[in-house]
Formats: sequence, C-alpha cells, structure tokens
Amino acid sequence: MLTKISLLIMRIGTGGLLVVWGLVRVVGEKGVGLADKYYSGVGSNEMLQLAYGYAEIALGILVILGVMRKYTLIGSAVILVGGAIPIWRHFLDPFGEYLHEDANILFFPSLTVAGAALALIALRKHDTLALDRLFGKKG
Repeated sequence: MLTKISLLIMRIGTGGLLVVWGLVRVVGEKGVGLADKYYSGVGSNEMLQLAYGYAEIALGILVILGVMRKYTLIGSAVILVGGAIPIWRHFLDPFGEYLHEDANILFFPSLTVAGAALALIALRKHDTLALDRLFGKKG
C-alpha cells in the first residue's frame, strides 16, 4: 500500500508543479522573463509561452489524475528533466562558491522532481491508484 500511495503523491507533486508553472506562464505572464534569464531566451516569444503554459496545465492535470500515463508521464519527464538540465550548476554548487555567483538554492529540488518524473515511468505498473488503471486501462 505504501508504494501505491507514494506513486500517487509523486503524481500529484510532479503534475501539480506542471500546473503551477503553466499558471506562471499564462496568468503571471512571467514565462518570457524566465526563458530569457535561465534558458538563454529559448522560447521567449509571448505567444509561445502562453501555448506552452496551457499545455503544461493540461498535462499536469492529466498526470495528477493518472490518465493516459503511457504518454503523459513521458511528456512530464521530458519537461521536468529537460528543465533541470540547463540549471545543472545549481545542483553541483547550490551555494555559488565555485561554478557561478548567481546560485539559487531553490533550484536544487529540481533534481528530485526530475528523478520523481523518471521513477513514475519506471514504476507505472505499480501505480494502481491512477484513473486509467481504475477504469480498466493499463495506461
């Protein structure tokens, strides 16, 4: 039972993070600034940020509910692992002592989130509290 509950919590956490970041892009309109500051301006177009934000919100909701997990968990992992890669220096030097001066210790949990997204894919068959599993689909 602990495995089922743990996987549910990981789905809620990773999917919830996608929803929050989607809302930041859509409602907060901060996506352009984030793309410029942390991702070298990749995707900093305002319309692209809105579309990406809505897609993140939809994907996050599907992940939380456990619907179409065969596809949604991969999409989630692509976003969460892909978002962690450019900030690798914050994992290796969270206090900014050696690799960079603008360290942000709040980025460090992104490593855990990326691992959780990958674990959800690896342990999908054990995630029996997902809606697609409850309704008879193997997800």
